[in-house]
Amino acid sequence: MSGRVVHFEIPFDDGDRARSFYRDAFGWNVQEIPDMHYTIVSTGEVGEDGFPAEKGYIGGGMLKRESPTDRPVITIEVDDIDEALARIESLGGMTLVGRQAVGEMGFAAYFKDVEGNLMGLFQPR
Repeated sequence: MSGRVVHFEIPFDDGDRARSFYRDAFGWNVQEIPDMHYTIVSTGEVGEDGFPAEKGYIGGGMLKRESPTDRPVITIEVDDIDEALARIESLGGMTLVGRQAVGEMGFAAYFKDVEGNLMGLFQPR
């Protein structure tokens, strides 16, 4: 298990307003994907594969504010989402959204930690 923070998500009520704000405030590259109701966020240079081209930063996304993603989310990479969720639950956390496919990239899930924070998991394919 890598345990690295690999992604973030920022919810919005008004997608155009949020995209403009982060683009103008920080120079982030934002790419709306209407079919997925999602916006890809690059906070630095990316390679041809769309992943960070340099060490030291992570990219993320923006999505419509709705439960459970109604607040910012930090996503942690794991080798096996099902095992990670079982471990999280054994330690007092709670699964909110179980394993779901993320295109051809891998799988994601959401959980609540013991302090009530919403967190994400990502398992690469």
